[in-house]
Amino acid sequence: MTLPLQRLFLSLACLAAFAPRALAAAFTQAIVQPSLVFEETGGIVAVEAEHFYKQTKNEKRAWYITSSKAVSDVKPDGDEPNVGGASGGAYVECLPDTRRTHGDKLISGENFSNTAGAMAVLHYKVYFNTPGRYYVWARAYSSGPEDNGLHVGLNGEWPASGQRLQWCEGKNAWRWESKQRTEAVHCGEPYKIFLDVATAGEHEVMFSMREDGFEFDKFFLTTNREFTRPNDAGPVARVKSGKAPEAFPLVAAALAPAAAASPVAALPSAPLVMTAQDFMTGNTGYYLDKGKWLAINPERNKQAKAQSAFPFPSGRYDVTLAAVGEEDGKSTFQVAVNDVEAGEFTCPLSTQQFEEGEKFSTTFKNIELSNGDVITITSQIASEDGQEYSRARVARLVFAAANNATREAVSKMAAAKPAAPAKPAGPALVQPRKPNGNGKVDVGGELKQWHKVTLTLDGPFAHERDNDPNPFTDYALNVTFTHESGSPKYTVPGYFATDGAAANSSAESGTKWRVHLSPDKAGKWSYAVSFVNGKHAAIGGAKGSALKPFDGESGNFAVGASDKTGRDFRSKGRLQYVGKHHLQFAGSKEYFLKAGADAPETLLAYVDFDGTKPGKSDVQRSGEARPTKALKTWQAHAGDWKPGDPTWKNGKGKGLIGALNYLAGKGANSFSFLPYNAGGDGDNVWPFVEREEKFHYDCSKLDQWSIVFDHGTALGLHLHFKLQENEMDDDRRGHGDGVMGHVPESLDGGKLGPERKLYCRELIARFGHALGLNWNIGEENTQSTERSWTW
Repeated sequence: MTLPLQRLFLSLACLAAFAPRALAAAFTQAIVQPSLVFEETGGIVAVEAEHFYKQTKNEKRAWYITSSKAVSDVKPDGDEPNVGGASGGAYVECLPDTRRTHGDKLISGENFSNTAGAMAVLHYKVYFNTPGRYYVWARAYSSGPEDNGLHVGLNGEWPASGQRLQWCEGKNAWRWESKQRTEAVHCGEPYKIFLDVATAGEHEVMFSMREDGFEFDKFFLTTNREFTRPNDAGPVARVKSGKAPEAFPLVAAALAPAAAASPVAALPSAPLVMTAQDFMTGNTGYYLDKGKWLAINPERNKQAKAQSAFPFPSGRYDVTLAAVGEEDGKSTFQVAVNDVEAGEFTCPLSTQQFEEGEKFSTTFKNIELSNGDVITITSQIASEDGQEYSRARVARLVFAAANNATREAVSKMAAAKPAAPAKPAGPALVQPRKPNGNGKVDVGGELKQWHKVTLTLDGPFAHERDNDPNPFTDYALNVTFTHESGSPKYTVPGYFATDGAAANSSAESGTKWRVHLSPDKAGKWSYAVSFVNGKHAAIGGAKGSALKPFDGESGNFAVGASDKTGRDFRSKGRLQYVGKHHLQFAGSKEYFLKAGADAPETLLAYVDFDGTKPGKSDVQRSGEARPTKALKTWQAHAGDWKPGDPTWKNGKGKGLIGALNYLAGKGANSFSFLPYNAGGDGDNVWPFVEREEKFHYDCSKLDQWSIVFDHGTALGLHLHFKLQENEMDDDRRGHGDGVMGHVPESLDGGKLGPERKLYCRELIARFGHALGLNWNIGEENTQSTERSWTW
C-alpha cells in the first residue's frame, strides 16, 4: 500500500542511516502522477518546481526535493537547506554541487552545462488555453556565484530564448527573475527569456541544469511582458486535470539579524540619499553650485542632463526630488530610470534668491529600481520676466523603501556594511610633511615627433596615501598643449609622480607632478598649466579653485622630426581609426594588422614590480585552504635581455624586458595584459597601493609598468590593454563575499562611478602616450583637428 506523501518522507528520513543510497534516490522521484496537468488562464500559469511528473538525463546530476519534512543526504552540498520562505514548503536542488565559487574547477557535462536540455531535465504538463509568447519567471535561491543559471524548453525543444536564465541580485534569499545572460550583460537582460506556444492544448514545459547547486522553488509563465517581479510566492497554481499533492508545512523565511527582533513590516524605511555631488558634471550642462547643488549657467545652457548609477539594493522606492526654489523662474525637472521617465516636476517660485524645503520637492511613488540602474536628472531653466533666469538647481534624490521586501533589503545592506566614516580610513595627511615645490616646470624626454614628451611640475607636496586632500581625486592637473600653427590643440590630464624617480626610489611622497604628450607635429609647441584643488575635482566633482603658484604656468618647447626607423612605433606615428577595417599609423600611413600574444592576462603579476602580491583567489577565496600561487619571474627570458635595455632598482626587470625582446624577435607586434584583475582568475594585479584602496595609486609600481610599456613601444609591440574582466563586476552579486552592497572586487559595482573614473584617468594620464594617443578633456576641445580617446 502506498504511504501518504508526508509519511513517506518521514519514513525515508528514519531509514537514512541504513540505506543512504535508497534515500537519495527517493528524493529524486516524482511526487505527482503523470496525469497531473496545470492550466493557463488569463495569460498566466504557475507551477511548484517540486511538482515535476518526471526527470530525465539525471545520470550525473539530478534534482532532489528538499522540504520542511525531510532533506536528502547527497554530498557535496555546500549550503544548508533553504526551505524557509519556499513556496509550498519545498523546492528542488540540482546535486551533487561541486562548483560553488569561480575558483572551483568547471567541468562541462558534469557540474556545468551551457547546452540546454543536456543534463538534469525536469518535465511538467501544462494546458494552454491561449497561444502566444510567454515570458518565463522562476523563483530561485542563490547562495554563491556559481549556482544561478538554468535553461527552459518546450515540447522537447530548447529555443535560444529559453537558454541561460540568470540570477545575480538577491543573494541568500528566494528571488523571482526573468533575465537572460548575454555576452553583453552577464547578469542578464529582461524580456529575453520566453517560450512561444503555437497552439492551444497540452504542452510540456521543461527545465534543465546549467549550474549544479541550483535551488528552484517555483515558476510561472505570463503573456504580460511588463509583469512586475513578485515579492512573495507569486501567482497561484491552477490544475486542469489530475490531483496536486498537499503542500508541505510552510516555514517562514529568516530575517536579517538586524530585523529579527521585529516583523518585516516594522522595519524602518530609512531614506537613502544621492546628493548632487554623486552626479558627475563634466559635459552635462551642469556645474556644482556652492559645492552642494547641480545648477545651470543660463548664459551657456538652457537645459542639462546628468547621470549616476543607483547604488542601493534593488526594490521599489518612493523617489523624492529635492529641487531648489528660485525667484527668477519656475524650472522644470525630469527623473528617469534607464531612459524611462519616472516623473516630471515644475518647481514653484520662491520669494528668495534660492530656497530649499518641502514646497520645492516632489515624490514619485513606487518606482522599481535595480542596483546599477542609470538614474538621469534633466532640467530646464525658466524666466518670469524674460530677462533673469533660474538655474534649475537640484539638491538631492531621496529614496524611501516602498514595500516590506525593499525595507528588508535596505536593512540587510545596513547590517552588512557599516556607514561610511566622516573621514576616510587612515590619516588625513601622512606625516612627516615637506615643503611644497616652487612651481618650476621642466620639459624632458626626446623632444621629437611621436616620442614621449614629459612635462614635470614641481608642485604641492603629497603622499600617495593622503586622504584630505587626496592627490589622485582632489588635485586636478591638466595641461593644454598647442602647436604653433594653432592646430592641433590637446588638453591632457596629469598625475602625481612622488619624487619623480619612483621606479627606482620606491618613493611614496614628493612634489613632482607629470603630464605626457605624444606630439604629432614637428615645430614649436606651447603649454598652459591648469591646477585646481577641490573635492573629487579630478573626476568631475567640485569645480575646485586655482592652486597658486602652480596654476597658470606656461611656456614652450621645440619638437624635431623622429629619428626612429624599423619596427619602432615612434617612426610610424599614432595609431588612428580611419573608417576602415584596420587602424592606420598617422605618420607612415601603414595599416596595422595585429599579431601577437593574447596571454597571459596576468603578465603584470611580476615579482620585480613594487607592491605586487597574490590576492584572495590565490590564498583562500572559496573558504578552502589553497597553496599560494607564485608570482611570475619571467626567469626563462632573463637571457633575452640585452645590454642597454632598461631595468629598475639595480637590475630588476630583466626577465619581463627579455620576454618582450623574445616576442619582438619572433615577429609579434602586440602583447596583452590586465592592469586590474582583483576578483578575477589571477587576483594578483592592481594599480593601487592595496587591493581595496581604489582611490590611492602605487606610484612606483606604475612607473615600473611604464618602463616596460615604453620598451614595448620601441620594439614595435602594440599594448593591448584589457581594463578588467567582466566576472569581477559579477563579484558584487556573489563571486566575492556575496553581500549585496559590499563590492570588494569591482569598481563601483560594475558601473561608471568615482572609482572607475579615477581608474580610467590614471591609466590614460600615465600610459596614453604609450598607446600612441593623446586624450582631450574639457568642453572646449571640439575642433575636428583634435583627437580624443574614450575607454
